[in-house]
Amino acid sequence: MPRPAGGPFLEPIGPIMIRRDHGPLAFGLRVEKRHCNSKDMAHGGMLATFADLALGIGGFTLAGVTGFFTTISLNSDYLAPAKLGTWPQCEPVLLRRTRTLVFAQGVCMADGKPVLRASGVFALPREPAAGA
Repeated sequence: MPRPAGGPFLEPIGPIMIRRDHGPLAFGLRVEKRHCNSKDMAHGGMLATFADLALGIGGFTLAGVTGFFTTISLNSDYLAPAKLGTWPQCEPVLLRRTRTLVFAQGVCMADGKPVLRASGVFALPREPAAGA
């Protein structure tokens, strides 16, 4: 099922597909020319943005949290290129949820090969102040 990527910065990346109905929660997209560098490989910044969305949305979903997340930290290791036409997919893993943070990690696979390993820390939505 397509999941819109919110905001004008993220619109050119999507649609990002999400699978929730069977198997583990997973996010994926087809690498198109607009995602690529001059070598017809997904640009590293695009893959990092994809990982940020997959881990943030996925971490919140797995933690049972709704609302807008803020990325506190995102670490990425590029393992191999994701070539034009491949299907990068990330299955986020919830590592921990605290009162204020969600910790998640995942490996993005493109057509069965690992292309990116990422971990992130995401802030939970703040509760409105009393009397606000």
